[in-house]
Amino acid sequence: MASTDIKPLVTHIFTADPSAHVFSGKLYIYPSHDVSTDIKDNDNGDQYAMNDYHVLSMEEVGGPVTDHGVALALEDIPWAGKQLWAPDAATRDGKYYLFFPARDKEGVFRIGVAVSDVPEGPFKPERKPIEGSFSIDPASFVDDDGEAYLYFGGIWGGQLQCWTSGKFDKDAYSSMEAQSGNALYPKVAKLSKDMLSFDGGVQDVVIFDKEGQPLAASDHDRRFFEAAWMHKYNGKYYFSYSTGDTHYLCYAVGDNPIGPFTYGGRILEPVQGWTTHHSIVEHKGKWYLFHHDTSLSGKNHLRCVKVTEIFYNKDGEIKVTPS
Repeated sequence: MASTDIKPLVTHIFTADPSAHVFSGKLYIYPSHDVSTDIKDNDNGDQYAMNDYHVLSMEEVGGPVTDHGVALALEDIPWAGKQLWAPDAATRDGKYYLFFPARDKEGVFRIGVAVSDVPEGPFKPERKPIEGSFSIDPASFVDDDGEAYLYFGGIWGGQLQCWTSGKFDKDAYSSMEAQSGNALYPKVAKLSKDMLSFDGGVQDVVIFDKEGQPLAASDHDRRFFEAAWMHKYNGKYYFSYSTGDTHYLCYAVGDNPIGPFTYGGRILEPVQGWTTHHSIVEHKGKWYLFHHDTSLSGKNHLRCVKVTEIFYNKDGEIKVTPS
């Protein structure tokens, strides 16, 4: 089924970048909240001018969807200047944590965290971004052993190309991405027990091709652009992401949450609209791909979240139709 044939989860607001989780048996979706703007589309992503987050929930896929209202607003985040882009959430020890990117007052993307006693929020943000964080698209993952990780990064407007030296280099922005050699790697860091800081340094998420070579910067059909996500299936770790300017959702498979990962294939072909961003979650014995397109508006910066079932074949490959 084409993405345009799938009904949006909600139509009263524009939503994108859905991060879906099951908490206490219920599906919660943490999307971006797109807003109208007169800013023209550009490679910086200035047209994505979001300023708050809503949390959606539903008892089952296909059932009624509840919008719990504003869970966190830009005005409540002391360090943030603008652009509340794609968030994610996690739970540990009875608390819920919302991870989110925003530009700080100097225009540099950082990642913040906010805390709530309930999955729908509202969330109270920490006064400063996570020390050592940078770029965009945080994706949290709590493994079966209780260890928690945060994946992040995005090239072009996400500024990942500015951090190759370990410090922010404004002059590197215009390169947009690696121009030769290996593609820029997404990042991962282990989270502290209180989920508010990194426990150790930031590491590369290395993605190999099936011949054991790192994906090349020139391989735009497979290289990482943004939209990291991690899930686990049959003991394997699936790192999935967007290829950005070629508009694919792809995945790679590894034996541990840090990697390395081996490229596995495409999950989703290009949807209507420039961006593609997703999450993958199991609920009531079925696996689902949450994603977005622009079918509700026809505009790149006004998107709508959708969901479709996905399947695994005997080799663990992800398919959008059953084998």
